[in-house]
Amino acid sequence: MKKLEFIYENGPHKWAMIARDPEKPNYLIDTNEYLVIFGSEALLTDPGGMEIFSAVFSAISAEIDPYTIRHLFASHQDPDIISSLALWLDFNPDLKCHLSWLWGSFIPHFGGTAETFIPIPDEGMTISLGGLMLEAIPAHYLHSSGNFNLYDRKAKILFSGDVGAALLPPEESGLFVENFDNHIRHARDFHRRWMGSNAAKLNWCERVSRLDIDMLCPQHGAIYRGEDVKRFIDWFAALDVGSGIKD
Repeated sequence: MKKLEFIYENGPHKWAMIARDPEKPNYLIDTNEYLVIFGSEALLTDPGGMEIFSAVFSAISAEIDPYTIRHLFASHQDPDIISSLALWLDFNPDLKCHLSWLWGSFIPHFGGTAETFIPIPDEGMTISLGGLMLEAIPAHYLHSSGNFNLYDRKAKILFSGDVGAALLPPEESGLFVENFDNHIRHARDFHRRWMGSNAAKLNWCERVSRLDIDMLCPQHGAIYRGEDVKRFIDWFAALDVGSGIKD
């Protein structure tokens, strides 16, 4: 079952990871969801697919009042990112979903009305969470043509979606990357296949290198922290992507 783990706490400002599920069916890709809390409001990033909604909702409800969640953030359009939308809106029809303008007429097939969605322009935008300003950082073509990361400048956290993702074996279930060289083997093929543009990759690496990041938190796999953040960015910059199809 999924469990909510608080990673950062500083007064009214907290964030937590709804970590990978060791009991999930083996036909589902495993996912991480992240909850940012500031005072009486919360934002849930990449809330997941409809198949895991009950597990995510139960993990959150065991620790906080789920009605504090006022915002959803969808890094892109994939079903493992946002196909649970209708179930979240059944719970609270007033939820707002922030996502790229590009998917504004696609994601409503999962649920919601025009009032549900707050489109993010290509250059990004800020999102106010009870006065805490979160930043939507462009990550287009990594791997989606309309794709964003979410940056918490105050906590120095980058929620990076599929960038940094690793498809880990069951025995590697820790929250954090502990051995970068061992870990990155599980990220290589994923990034080569799913990241479609070397130019976009280098643009992203240059952009996020200017940010102050203590933790880089992907949607799949473990969290990079400290020096492993720079190690990942350097590794990614050097990797030839869009080349993962075998002859």
